[in-house]
Amino acid sequence: MIEFKNVKKKYDNGYEALKNINLECSEGEITALIGPSGCGKTTLMKLINRLHNPTSGTITIAGKDTSSIDPIELRRKIGYVIQHVGLFPHMNIGRNVATVPKLLKWDKERTRKRVDELLEMVSLDPETYRDRFPSELSGGQQQRIGVIRALAVEPSIILMDEPFSALDPISREQLQDELIRLQRDIKKTIVFVTHDMDEALKIADKIALMKDGEIVQYGSPEEILRRPANDFVKEFIGEKRLEVYQDTPTIRQVMVNNPVTIYPHRGLAESLKRMEGKKVDSLIVVDERDHLLGYVTVFDVLKEYDNEAIKVKDLMHSFEYKVESHMLLPEAIQQMHERKASYLPVVDESGVLEGLLTRGSIVGYIGKEYDGEVEGVL
Repeated sequence: MIEFKNVKKKYDNGYEALKNINLECSEGEITALIGPSGCGKTTLMKLINRLHNPTSGTITIAGKDTSSIDPIELRRKIGYVIQHVGLFPHMNIGRNVATVPKLLKWDKERTRKRVDELLEMVSLDPETYRDRFPSELSGGQQQRIGVIRALAVEPSIILMDEPFSALDPISREQLQDELIRLQRDIKKTIVFVTHDMDEALKIADKIALMKDGEIVQYGSPEEILRRPANDFVKEFIGEKRLEVYQDTPTIRQVMVNNPVTIYPHRGLAESLKRMEGKKVDSLIVVDERDHLLGYVTVFDVLKEYDNEAIKVKDLMHSFEYKVESHMLLPEAIQQMHERKASYLPVVDESGVLEGLLTRGSIVGYIGKEYDGEVEGVL
């Protein structure tokens, strides 16, 4: 976790860039710093790796005051991605990605293996791209290299300073999707500076909205959209976004809270009995701590019913797609439609099953809210 306590930044000319900042950037989450030009967001981010030092206050990483850490050592442990990529034009892609591993004196085999692993992570074939130079890549591909270069030595923290703002809209959206996908796997603590509210809402777990060197509001995208702190926040978000989001239900309001589950080591007779008793045609498979594992259908069970050696785990299917309870309902409905799914499992950030979003629960919610006025939604 990164924590700012009473942090101020005042320059020699008297300009106060940051005024008494108190902020926590949680481990494994993306925190977006957003606000108009000159609000202090980039200055705040640069305090983390000591490109700037605070005038007063403390900044800690995992409880350790950064002022006690050598700046060079600190920066080598923190990934950094900037707007214009910053790739070395005279180095091929492999050498660019290996910049920090080389500084840390990794051996050649370890470095090459890590470079190839990272290229594959962002769908760039190592044999094709490793020996190319930055000038031979598109802007989006170059930015992908910038991102994986920041990941090379597996830092726990990554700083991203408007990394996608110079890209065309299509490339930008692709990179945002790529970052969201990567974060599901790598779970880094990311501080992301942006001036684009749509980008912040899309990628961030938490948003710190800044103005004149102060944090005006801090919270999840849902909290900020539903409860903007003041007129400045409302204006920055925009009326159209507020109209769309403030009255829009989330999955949590609509989902079935107690889906019918079964453990993977249970037998088929028990599975069939549970389906009959609960009047369902499938069971959600979880472990003893309720982590989602998959599902099994009545057709799977009936097909192998005569084989007493078969357990649920032998027939279990994996879910291709899961959702979290803070997702807005229209987005979830779109995902169900695209995947032709009759339901979606709802999990928390650690993979624990929280509920199911079903077609029935959606229709039930709509009927309750609109008292039968809306027909033919699904």
